[in-house]
Amino acid sequence: MSDPVADALIRIKNGYQVGKVSVVLRFSKLIWQLVKLLQKEGYLESCETKGREIIVFLKYNLRKPSLADVQRVSKPSLRVYKGVKYLPRVLNGLGIAVVSTPKGLLTDKEARKQKVGGEVLALVW
Repeated sequence: MSDPVADALIRIKNGYQVGKVSVVLRFSKLIWQLVKLLQKEGYLESCETKGREIIVFLKYNLRKPSLADVQRVSKPSLRVYKGVKYLPRVLNGLGIAVVSTPKGLLTDKEARKQKVGGEVLALVW
C-alpha cells in the first residue's frame, strides 16, 4: 500500500456512508495519532488498539455522521508543506486541517497558536 493515511481516512469516510458502528484500520504510529486527533476534535466516538489493528468507533448525531467529508492534500507523489501564515482554513473554521509538524500532528488552529507550519495531510469537515 503506497498511502496508508489516505486508506485510513477513506475507510472511516466509507464506514460513515454505509452507517457502520466501527471500522478496522491497520496500525501505525501516524494513523494512531491521526485517529486520536479526530477523536479529540469530535469526529470519532472512541478508538482502541488490538494487536496490529486499530478499531475506530464512529460517532453519529441524530443518525447523521459527525464527519461529512475528508480530502487528502499531501500525497506520496506530491508533498504539500505550508508555513504558519499559509495554513488553510477549512470552511471558515468549521472544519480542520490536519498538519504534521515537528511538534506532532496538530490541527490548523493549534499550529497557528504554536506558530509552527508543516505538511498539510488532510482537510476534514
